[in-house]
Amino acid sequence: MADERRLIARAQAGDTAAFRTLVERHQARAHALALRILRSPSDAEEVAQDAFVRVWTALPGFRGESTFATWLYRIVARRAFDRAQVLKHRRTRERPDEGLPEPAAPMRDDDTLRAAKLQELIAGLSPAQRVTVTLYYYEGRSVEEVANVLGMPENTVKTHLLRARAALRASWTHELGGGA
Repeated sequence: MADERRLIARAQAGDTAAFRTLVERHQARAHALALRILRSPSDAEEVAQDAFVRVWTALPGFRGESTFATWLYRIVARRAFDRAQVLKHRRTRERPDEGLPEPAAPMRDDDTLRAAKLQELIAGLSPAQRVTVTLYYYEGRSVEEVANVLGMPENTVKTHLLRARAALRASWTHELGGGA
């Protein structure tokens, strides 16, 4: 932690090598968070890169009231939500390709099939529910930390988690007949 504070201080002073180290430390998780929200690797990469550009320009004003990771993830989440909104509006204007065949699914064992199905069901949640599920369950963050990252009240995070679990449970039961 002290090492990261030194890197932040150096980056705030304009040290690009220190900032590069911060990016390398947090890049994979920033991309993963954006990917959970957007479900598109190329859009997630674009959002993560944009977030790091914003972090670089805003870094002199970073006061350290939260951890660097929390601050960064809040920026990533906000950029991803903005991008999701743009994509949603674009999709309503465009006609989907009709008549394209579905790709054949490779054979999988039961556990892999269940994991893939769970990922598919999570992808069907709202962006806010996907990001809260990702931060809470996949990254092991507390409700308080999720609220800080997303800039929303803790009760809103709890509501998103509750609704996400209910939606996943209902979808799982409907799609797989309740088998776990």
